[in-house]
Amino acid sequence: MPLSRPARAAVLLAAGSLLLTGCGGSKPGPSTTKAAVTLDNCGRTVRVEAALKRAVSLNQGTTEILLSLGLADRMAGTATWTDPVMKGLEKADARVPRIADNTPSFERVLDTDPDFVAASFVSTLGEGGVATREQFEKLGVPTYVSPSDCAGKDNSGGGDGTRQEPLELDTVYGEIRDLAAVFGVKERGDRLVASLQRRMTKATRGIEASDVTLLYWFANSESPYMAGCCGAPGVITRALGAKNVFDDTHEEWPQINWETVAERNPDVLVIGDLNRRSQTAESAARKIAFLESNPVTRTMDAVRHKRYVLLSGQALNPTIRTVEGVEQVAAGLRRFGLVK
Repeated sequence: MPLSRPARAAVLLAAGSLLLTGCGGSKPGPSTTKAAVTLDNCGRTVRVEAALKRAVSLNQGTTEILLSLGLADRMAGTATWTDPVMKGLEKADARVPRIADNTPSFERVLDTDPDFVAASFVSTLGEGGVATREQFEKLGVPTYVSPSDCAGKDNSGGGDGTRQEPLELDTVYGEIRDLAAVFGVKERGDRLVASLQRRMTKATRGIEASDVTLLYWFANSESPYMAGCCGAPGVITRALGAKNVFDDTHEEWPQINWETVAERNPDVLVIGDLNRRSQTAESAARKIAFLESNPVTRTMDAVRHKRYVLLSGQALNPTIRTVEGVEQVAAGLRRFGLVK
């Protein structure tokens, strides 16, 4: 006999505790799934056999894809936010419980009685994260990780991983299509991808910035995280034909000292404007105040001329908002008179 939702949640939570002890503006979706969907996801096989009704997204990036696909009514929770929700998704987002602003506990996720768990990062569903994929799957809960965090990327070391191959937006588009498939809304996925592709074409039309150098600062003023060559900032840089002053490192977000930053002297500073409070200098205002007062950075050309482009944290991660990043950096270069 199928368990009631509260009873099933209690079973999941109890089983999860045993595992932990052993290991140390939405549109209604379809009500049935006619056939199982099987995906190859980050080296694992994901199989969804029934209509999903209680999905949990553990990172803002996957959350905004699901909301953009009109799936708020089929979500039981979201977590780990760096920014306000993407414009146009406010009403949909308000319908989904936020189980944590940062990383939730495994028990808190199980308490939502999930039937599917998605995350933007390998580390979220790995050792030291919310829980491993195996822990969820042993409870019968399929999991999904954004392929942009595993395709062509080595996450085995410390930090945020190393890109062996440059990220392409096609990988993000693939994530949209995957999630649309498991929820049975393929046509919505195709429409969302087409919309993003049109925006990319419009944002990059006629722009050529080969003489412009960029630096991307995500967070932390003491040991700042700057973008390496090949993640989401690499997508933005290549789309505009510009140059990242730290394109000589394949680390996703290496920590680089300010003396080295000043030596590279970029034309434009692309600054993460974050709402979270886990690092120093999260907001753009704090970052700019630091840049303009620090004796090492205040003489940089971009600082003296106030050539700042402010981006959400999600635009600097491999998400649908990376397209927003391309649009805003392109607009900034035009505003500064660096391109026609």
